[in-house]
Amino acid sequence: MIRHGKPAIDKGRLLGHRTFQDYIEAYEKAGLDPNDPPPAWVADLVRNARQVYASDRPRAHESAKVLAPHADVTTDSLFMEAQLKSPKVPLVRMNAPFWAVLARLAWHAGHHGGIEDYRDAKVRAQKAVEILQATAAKDGIAVLVAHGYFNVMVGRMLSRQGWRKHGRHRAKFWNAVTYEQI
Repeated sequence: MIRHGKPAIDKGRLLGHRTFQDYIEAYEKAGLDPNDPPPAWVADLVRNARQVYASDRPRAHESAKVLAPHADVTTDSLFMEAQLKSPKVPLVRMNAPFWAVLARLAWHAGHHGGIEDYRDAKVRAQKAVEILQATAAKDGIAVLVAHGYFNVMVGRMLSRQGWRKHGRHRAKFWNAVTYEQI
């Protein structure tokens, strides 16, 4: 599992809860930053893959194409990130990463404000696991280029089903974590 590359969006300014929601919408539409190519070792991980799955978000789809131009890339909203909704916290201004942490904590506490809740995201993650396991059984390798938190959810499910994790899920662009069936 690989987290997408750096999106072409600025995250440097302080945001209120409304402007953070605007930021989320812009982030969802952003493609890759052309000045942040994937590390060679990440591309090496997928060099033998015939099939690569990716979120349908531009930054993930473009990342998959850059990493595996030789492979068949299947994009699907099934692999999109577990959504974020800005909690209404008036008068507070923070940068985007802090808002994202606050929004994720609020989401886990039940604040979803019309977006997918945790239970629905888990159902999607389980479907992703089934697709990846079937592809790995058939091809010997399965690759998912998606998003940080969704990758964590899929990874937890794989671990519970006896797959051995190599690496650590981090909020770093181009982060890769591999799982091996034992």
